[in-house]
Amino acid sequence: MNKEVIFISGASRGIGTAIAKNFADLGHTVIGTSRSSFTFDTKDKNLIPISLDITNRESIVQCMNFLKENNFTPSVLINNAGITSDQLFLRMKDDEWDNVIATNLTGTFNLTRALIKGMIKNRYGRIINISSVSGLMGNPGQVNYSSAKAGLSGFTKSLAKEVGSRGITVNSIAPGFIETDMTSYLDADAKEKLINDIPLNRLGAVDDISELAVFLAGKDASYITGQTISVDGGLFMY
Repeated sequence: MNKEVIFISGASRGIGTAIAKNFADLGHTVIGTSRSSFTFDTKDKNLIPISLDITNRESIVQCMNFLKENNFTPSVLINNAGITSDQLFLRMKDDEWDNVIATNLTGTFNLTRALIKGMIKNRYGRIINISSVSGLMGNPGQVNYSSAKAGLSGFTKSLAKEVGSRGITVNSIAPGFIETDMTSYLDADAKEKLINDIPLNRLGAVDDISELAVFLAGKDASYITGQTISVDGGLFMY
């Protein structure tokens, strides 16, 4: 894989940080974003943190100006930013629905629309959407989150068909339950019950996701597009 400019939303923690560090370790320039200001816990000069609210289109414009001013043209986009606001459907408030859809689905639209123009011009690009097993199998209390992540599957397939002739692949990764701060709320009993439902009998690690992201961004995956690949230890099988 040639040295590329990689753009990752939601890079301040968990899976996003792991993906960013993996690409940086390979010598790529990585621009990682978060809604609030942050720094990477390393002095690697290949890692560039910036603030970006992907739900705010003016913030997207400012980000694009930053990229232009610094001669950054990302050839790999990883849409990782996401939030949860879990609630039983009958108790779900408007903002619990709206905020999750705005970040997890509309935010992906906003950022991809802005960055894909450079890929089309260069007739090359890799777009990787970080979805969730919840978007494939559903999950009680996550009608909003599951709907947004399921929407990414249609987004991935449709966009892949539109831009494949321009040398751009579009794929989605659907993580299962990964050891991050988003699963740290599970108590010992809940975690044990969950692990018992996973054929590989363990939670996943962030590197399980980051390694696949690196593969999908590379030349060895040049004939893979429009796919949603589950990384869930066998929790959900088609």
